[in-house]
Amino acid sequence: MPAARYCSLVVATGICLTLGACQTVPMLPGLKPYRMDIQQGNVVTQEMVAKLKPGMTRQQVRFVMGTPPITDAFHHDRWDYVYYLNRGGRMVEHRRLVLLFEGDTLKRIEGDVIPAADAGSRFAGGGSEKPGAEQGSGKDASEEKGFFGRMLDKIGL
Repeated sequence: MPAARYCSLVVATGICLTLGACQTVPMLPGLKPYRMDIQQGNVVTQEMVAKLKPGMTRQQVRFVMGTPPITDAFHHDRWDYVYYLNRGGRMVEHRRLVLLFEGDTLKRIEGDVIPAADAGSRFAGGGSEKPGAEQGSGKDASEEKGFFGRMLDKIGL
């Protein structure tokens, strides 16, 4: 009797170790693990960027935009605002905004969210590195998608 229990214990342990070594465990169709939504960084809206004006002090910019999540010790005149939104394990939205100062005043803005129509005239350097979708302006869903979302739409996926 003890030998039979020992044998079944060895077999059960062997099965557990074999299944544990598998990289993927077979799942039932339609059954997926839950992946929570992850939101990181400062939310940057078009309305917030529209309030920025050249010559604003750092305190005024901090009041409008909030404290920058990234401050570079080597570039004191640069504030980076980064925002990520992952839903279900997929990146849905990624925005980046860079504010450049000269001394204590706002000089230039770069990034995905740009000021309204007169971006080139309001900020030295022509506004942004690349145009992005205007947030909250009632545009259709394809314009509000991030870079990869637009690329997947173009190739038909």
